[in-house]
Amino acid sequence: MVFFKTDDEIELLRESNQIVSRTLAELAKLIKPGVTTLQLDKVAEEYIRSQGGVPGFLHYNGYPKSICTSVNSQVVHGIPSDYTLKEGDIISVDCGVYKNGFHGDSAYTFTVGEVVVETLELLKVTKESLLLGIEKARVGNRLGDISWTIQNHAETHGFSVVRDLVGHGVGKNLHEKPEVPNFGKRGSGMILKKGLTIAIEPMINAGKKEVIQGKDGWTITTRDNKPSAHFEHSIAIKDDKPDILSTFKFIEEVLDGKK
Repeated sequence: MVFFKTDDEIELLRESNQIVSRTLAELAKLIKPGVTTLQLDKVAEEYIRSQGGVPGFLHYNGYPKSICTSVNSQVVHGIPSDYTLKEGDIISVDCGVYKNGFHGDSAYTFTVGEVVVETLELLKVTKESLLLGIEKARVGNRLGDISWTIQNHAETHGFSVVRDLVGHGVGKNLHEKPEVPNFGKRGSGMILKKGLTIAIEPMINAGKKEVIQGKDGWTITTRDNKPSAHFEHSIAIKDDKPDILSTFKFIEEVLDGKK
């Protein structure tokens, strides 16, 4: 069943998502060579709780940490560990917050020091594909319009779209109906209506689309070991246009200040 949200419920979703966005900005201040992903997890949990929220991922289906940290060829669901970030790495940080009965969910892929040009292009195109997909999240369009737009932009630039993982509805549960694939046909899928709240999250690979699951039962990695990027926003569909509930503004203010 798909749950449509009232305006009041959307504002509660926005509050949770703004905490996610500010948490990611706190991590943006720390991401550099020499920092462990476990350190990032600790800071994230402390910040989320300081804002009156609860880490949405912690203990979700047994997941052991508060954020997902996926480095280089890791696509998503990387578990924070003693891994030390190195010059030239990229790291996707996926974060969830539960507050006032509603979940926030957003992700951003960061560079660590100087990164090769080809990988920078992957990040740029993945982020663009997210924003282009969001533009299609309008009343009267279909789910497949979002999916096709993401796929078309990624593949036009020579990258591939992961098929095994998709976006999702978000609300009182972290994962709700409908699934939101990053690939598909225009004009297919459910008709988008006011009050639908979804997390759109392109997972785009530099190489081939195939992925494998790690022995930890969580970490998803590209089969060919080439880099993967991941960006995610939670959005609400309104009468006139998509309403982005999370934001990259705080993150990018930090990153601009580090240049």
